[in-house]
This record gives sequence, C-alpha cells and structure tokens, in this order.
Amino acid sequence: MSLDTKRFAQTLIEMSYNEHREDIYFNRLRKLNDVLNRDSELRRFIDDYEISPEQKVERLGETFGSEQDRGIINAFFQYISTLNRKQIELAVLHDYMELTYTNNGMLFGQLYSARVLDKMTVRKIESAISYTLDHRVALENIPDKDLIGGVKVVVGDYVWDGTYKNKLEGVRQDLLKNSDLSVAEAMEKADFSRVTVKNADIVGHVTTVADGIIKVSGLSKAMAGELLQIGKTSAMVMNLEEDSLGAVVLGDAGDITEGHEVMATGRIVEVPVGDALLGRVVDALGRPIDGLGSIKPDAYYPIERKAPGVIDRQSVNQPLETGLKVIDSMIPIGKGQRELIIGDRQTGKTAIAVDTILNQKGKNVKCVYVAIGQKNSTVAQIVERLKQNEALSYTTIVCSSASELASLQYIAPYAGCAIGEYWMEKGQDVLIVYDDLSKHAIAYRTLSLLLRRPPGREAYPGDVFYLHSRLLERSAKLSAAKGGGSLTALPIVETLAGDISAYIPTNVISITDGQIFLQTELFNSGFRPAVDSGLSVSRVGSAAQSKAMKKVSGSLKLDLAQYQEVLDFAQFGSDLDASTQKTIAHGKRLMALLKQPQYSPVPIVDQVLLLLAAQRGYMDNIDPESVARFEKMMLDYVHTSHSTAVKKLTDSLVLDNKLADELEDAIDEANKAFVSGGYYGRANQ
Repeated sequence: MSLDTKRFAQTLIEMSYNEHREDIYFNRLRKLNDVLNRDSELRRFIDDYEISPEQKVERLGETFGSEQDRGIINAFFQYISTLNRKQIELAVLHDYMELTYTNNGMLFGQLYSARVLDKMTVRKIESAISYTLDHRVALENIPDKDLIGGVKVVVGDYVWDGTYKNKLEGVRQDLLKNSDLSVAEAMEKADFSRVTVKNADIVGHVTTVADGIIKVSGLSKAMAGELLQIGKTSAMVMNLEEDSLGAVVLGDAGDITEGHEVMATGRIVEVPVGDALLGRVVDALGRPIDGLGSIKPDAYYPIERKAPGVIDRQSVNQPLETGLKVIDSMIPIGKGQRELIIGDRQTGKTAIAVDTILNQKGKNVKCVYVAIGQKNSTVAQIVERLKQNEALSYTTIVCSSASELASLQYIAPYAGCAIGEYWMEKGQDVLIVYDDLSKHAIAYRTLSLLLRRPPGREAYPGDVFYLHSRLLERSAKLSAAKGGGSLTALPIVETLAGDISAYIPTNVISITDGQIFLQTELFNSGFRPAVDSGLSVSRVGSAAQSKAMKKVSGSLKLDLAQYQEVLDFAQFGSDLDASTQKTIAHGKRLMALLKQPQYSPVPIVDQVLLLLAAQRGYMDNIDPESVARFEKMMLDYVHTSHSTAVKKLTDSLVLDNKLADELEDAIDEANKAFVSGGYYGRANQ
C-alpha cells in the first residue's frame, strides 16, 4: 500500500459515505475485485491505461447488469481517470478493500491457490487464520497455476506458505545442502500429502534498490538493526519510516530487484564467538576468509550489545603492557581502558597496535584486530607478521577491507567487539584494536547519505558521536561478581596535517580515557615510535603501573618537557650555562633510550632496568648514537651476572631501596665495561 494509492482509496470511501451508499459501493467493488482476481485476461484489460472507462464498463456489462451496479463501476473508473495516473486501478481497488475492512475492525489478506476455491473452503481458512491471529480476517481468493497445489495466505506482513511450489523449493535447497540425501528422502521430508501450514513467516517486499540500499514495504514490526533475508543475501534495517523501512545489504545486491520478498528474522545481526576463532581471519559477519575451513563457534552474539553498567565495573588498576618504553613509562594503559592512538597517515599508528599485540605473548591475553577500510595487502602483511612472531594463535582478525561494502565496514568493529566480549564475560583479559575509526565514520556517513538522513558537520549524520560512544563504552574491567574479565580498546584515528580539532578526532578523544599522539615531525626525524609525550595522556595514569615502573618513570615526562623547552631556547643563543647543557645532554640520551625498532617489544622488567639506568645517570657518559648498543649490553650483563636480583624484580615488580641499590651496582659495572670497551656480550655481536 503506497501513500498515493492509499489516499485515493480513502477519497473513494468518503465518496460512498457522502452518497450514503457505502455498503452498496463495498459490495459492488468487492465483486469487481473477485472477478478480476479470477480472470487474468480481464485483469490485463482493466489495467490498460489506453482503454477508456466507458469501454471497461461495457466489457463488465455481463457481470454487472443492473443500472445501479453499472453506475457504481462507472463512477469508480471515472474517478480513476481523473487522477491521470497510469495503471493504478487495481492498486486503488486493493487499498479500498483493505481500508474498508480495517475500518470495520478486520484484517484483509490474500489466499493464493492453484485453482479457484469454493466459498466454504475460503471460510474455513479465514476462520483458522482468524484464530491464529486472534483477529477477524477476510481473504480474497487469487488463483495462480504456478503454485501447482496447496495454498498460500498473506495477511499484512504474515505469510503462511503451504504450496507445492514452496515445498519443491525446500526439497531443492535440502539436496544442495546435503549431497548424501536422496530425492526420495527429501520428498518424504517435505510431506506432500499434507497442505497444512505451520508458523507464519513475516515478509515484506523490495520497492527500490540502489547502491547497496533497499527500501522495503511491509514489515511494520521490524526493529532497528534487525537481520533481513532476501533469498541468499542478508540485509540490516537502519531506517524505520512511516510506510517502509530502509536497509543496507550485507552482500551482493546484484540479484535483488523490485518486488523481491524480504523475510524478517526477528533477531539482530549476529556473529560466531568462541575459541575456534583464535588464529583465524574472518569478515564482518564472522565468516572465515583465510581458506582454513569452517569455524565451529561456541555461541552466537549479536553485534549490538548493551555496555556494562556502573555496578558491573571496577576501576582500572592492572597494567596492560605494550612493550613500548615510551608508552609503558609515560602513558600507561590499564586492562579495561580505552586509549586512542591518533596521528597523521604513515606515522606508525598500526605499528604501535601490532607491537602491543605481539607483547601479549604468554600473558594469557586474547587479542582482536579489526581492520576497517584497509588494503588487503596491508592486512596480509599484518597476518604474516603475527604468524612469524607466534602471535596469531591468540589473535582473531576481523577484516572489512576498502574493497568491501560500506555496510560491512560499518558493522566490522561491532562484530569484533562482540567476539572480544565473549572472552571478557568468561573472566579473561582481551585486547581489541580498531584500525581505524576514521574510515568507520566515513563508511557510516556514506550509508547515512544514501539513506537520505540529514547531514550535519562535515556531512556526518547527527548521531555520529553515538556511533563510536556505544562501541567504546563496551570496553570495561568487569567486577569480581561478573568474573573480573576485561576488554581493553585501542581505537585508531587518522588526522589531517596534525589537526586533532576536527570532528571525528575530538569526538573520540572525548570518549576515550586518553590518547597517544603521533607527530609527523618526530617520525621524520627518526624518533620512532613518534609519540609526542607532551600531547599524549593517559587518564588512568600511574594506577595502571607496577610499583617498580612508577618509581623509575616518575620524573621522565618532566625531564623530557624541560629538555624540549631548553632545546627550543638554545636555538636562539650559543652561550649556554652548564646546567642547561646538562639538561640538553640528558634529554638527548632519554630520547635515544625511548627509540625502539618496530616489532621489538621490550619486557617490562627490562624497561625498568633501562629507566633506572637513565634515572641514575648511567647513560649521561655515553654518546646518544651508542645508547641502543649500551641497552643491549647492559641488559645482557645484568641478566647474566645478577640473575637472582632480576628474578626478584620479575616476580614482584616492586623496586625497594635494597633491590634498587643492587641493580644499580650491576648497571654501574656494565657502564664501566661498556665505556672501556671490554665487554664481550651480545651488543658487540
């Protein structure tokens, strides 16, 4: 029922009321409807726009012999002709019938059969459907030889299909799914001896399809985010309108045309979850794309799930080490935290995320990497890198590449989050990386514009903040009563020319618990990871650091800030006092210490040892270019010659004065050996 034909039908009803002949109008037009349903040739004749109302009435003369009958039928066709619309007689007639029955407290539907049914059979079926729906129902019988046998009943969005045609299609599908099934077994299962129908399907119809967006009539009880089925293709409801709904296709829309049946499933889009996904690469719907066979999941989770409430959470107080000295020392991340990684393109954002995944090896942390709008070649490189470092076994990769539909890029992070939530709710620790949410927002903007939602700032829809807030709020450290699991999120956002005041960056910054800001200038100068410690912050702070790390890194950020300040000042003068020169020299060595090659995470104990050496001044007598060599040599020496002290630090991660003094002695010995050039360890290899 379109808004136009519904309006025309309502006008027709008002005409009958004005003439006080509503019952006569209804009886005659119902008779006309029945005649047209049973005679397809007559139906085509009446539907011909070129034929005049007088010719149509004359053709119907034998059926409507009385003057009164002919007058009403003539009035109907004359009214339709004034609308100046092509081929709407049948649609207006159908809507007239439906509105009239609705006004009388009844539902109007269609009863399709291979042949015309007698009135007694129609009444029995009407009675059965009325009992099922707990509402009076009137059915029009429409014969269709293609159905072969049985009946099909359509009332609003409800469809009961017990036709032989439908059963044969079921047989065909069963044979395609199961090659071991014989035709005889499939036919017996279909049970052609009975024409009864079971539960109703809820069905609508495609009215328009374009650019991966379909408009569907019917399905009045559909919910936002509901999964729809159009043949073998899935779609997801995104717009709920007065007389239709808008949905995004989650697959190939090439075979979808106007008029296609759309089946409501009554459930939100779901993805498989469980340990079987570890080590696998899946698409946004959880289907494997790595060629390693099917996945047997433990369960299915809806992609949209409610975030844990305040009572279900606890404060973030356990560190999640990234293996990167610059982050673990100054911008610590805790389990259950949401830490944004932000910067221009090609500044090492993904490298930080991948290094963090690599550093979880042996720490009983499950990882989920969500690639949104990335190149397939880039994702393949990441998969290969994880394999080489034996990290793929505890990682799931959800990939929705740049070549895929915007709808799949849109749901990918929610799917990845659902996969991670399964382990979190089992009491385990999970790390999830969203790479990146800028492309996710662009995909959502594309869908919103195609759905004709009103654009706002930068053409994004008004709810783009909610797009990311409802995703990132699902990351949490659960309370002990809920199992104590955690989901730590590392969302990535790409900036343009370092502009963190743009729409999406400011949104995500306000949602997350801190940000790691990467600078192009630092990256190009060779300082990698190119983290700007001045603009980066962790709102969890030292609560997510071990006591040992807290002790050795307390003054690090201040030392670097002072170094940067005096370095800027030194550019304008050559005469610097000894204190300023000392600050610059110390700062250069700290910067050299914080440099780190990609895919080389440093254990937290080694980080503590290195920062202790820097804090106590044991790098100030080493050239900045030699700091990397000294790091390797010193760690090798301390681990070898003072293994008991290192083990104590490893077990407790507490650096008391006695242990600090013992380790300082070892560092002093290593420093002297390095300066004298007499050490034989791995740094010289």
